[in-house]
Amino acid sequence: MDVLLNEDEAAVQAAAAAFLSTEATPALVRAAERSPERISRDLWAKVVELGWLGISLPEECGGQGLPLSYLGLLFEELGRQLAPIPMLSTTVAALILARHGSPAQRDVLRQVVEGTLILTYAVQERDCAWSAEAVALTGAVVDGQLVLTGEKAFVDNFRSAGQCLTAFRMKGRGLALAMVDTAAPGISVTDLVTTAGDAQTNVRFDDVRVPLTAMVGDPASGRAIVLELMDLAAAFTTALMVGAAGEATHRAVEYAKNRNAFGQPIGSFQAIQHMAADMTIGVDGAQLLVREALYRLSHGLPARVEVAQAKAFASGKCLAAVRMAQQIHGGIGFIAEFDQQLWYRRVAAWSLRCGTALEHRSLVAESLLDRQGPVRLGYDQSVSD
Repeated sequence: MDVLLNEDEAAVQAAAAAFLSTEATPALVRAAERSPERISRDLWAKVVELGWLGISLPEECGGQGLPLSYLGLLFEELGRQLAPIPMLSTTVAALILARHGSPAQRDVLRQVVEGTLILTYAVQERDCAWSAEAVALTGAVVDGQLVLTGEKAFVDNFRSAGQCLTAFRMKGRGLALAMVDTAAPGISVTDLVTTAGDAQTNVRFDDVRVPLTAMVGDPASGRAIVLELMDLAAAFTTALMVGAAGEATHRAVEYAKNRNAFGQPIGSFQAIQHMAADMTIGVDGAQLLVREALYRLSHGLPARVEVAQAKAFASGKCLAAVRMAQQIHGGIGFIAEFDQQLWYRRVAAWSLRCGTALEHRSLVAESLLDRQGPVRLGYDQSVSD
């Protein structure tokens, strides 16, 4: 992997940065937080028009077929400006359908690219563990239909989505994934009040009936598909954190250059300089790790451990960066009306989503120490167990 962006990647990132810097303003972010859906439909329509939703989808589905590295760059810029759109939930679900969906399921991807269908996914449950083993929602075949019973937690943009990729445990068959209509009878939704101020819900499935054709992939591959979805979600969440923490660092450094105390800029004080250095090192390190993880995911290489490394590192370092950015701004940084706290709230929330630092460290440790035989980073033996 070349850590430097090529000419095309740099152009895509620059174009995204220029667009979002004028369209995804803090005022728009605050307006979205107060809206019923917690998203900006106007910004979403503009992103659809730019073709971002299909950037890494196959051309036969209406996409552009570019590597995931391009999509990762978009997520960095979306995180940098805290863009309040359902990009994460839609793209992760769409990529899974593109790779493992039936022809009928892949047909809906054109609706996604056109912006007429928002997607989401549901993995975590009441204990919020980011683990395939923690999935307890049950599925059973009754009268030729799949019946789902249980509860999912922290589901992104469920009220805005038309379909939800739902992980469940099929009786006698193990993990599986199904496309569920978000308006299906038996579904009840509870909105959550989150630190990020975004659209998160708990979703209850009370004997929800869906066609057997809604299952994604064959029963033998269910666990591997669920793990792949989790890896994509964790990697793109990390990219959002990198962008947001990078912007918070930039804002704090600029403030330190212009805020005077004791007759000189506070940036001239060694303590502030060391904080700025630590913030930059942490953000850059997280950026390199997530770009490597996305490179491996894009090329079909084992990447579970690389994703876990990136998310664990970012959950610590990016969170530390936004905390120090708050500290550099002093008391004003904690005032709700001051924009700086928007970046802190997002990164603090994202650091706990798609697996905490502890969960991802445990995954890395297990790959290194807890299994007998040769150690190979990125190889998940549990998939073939």
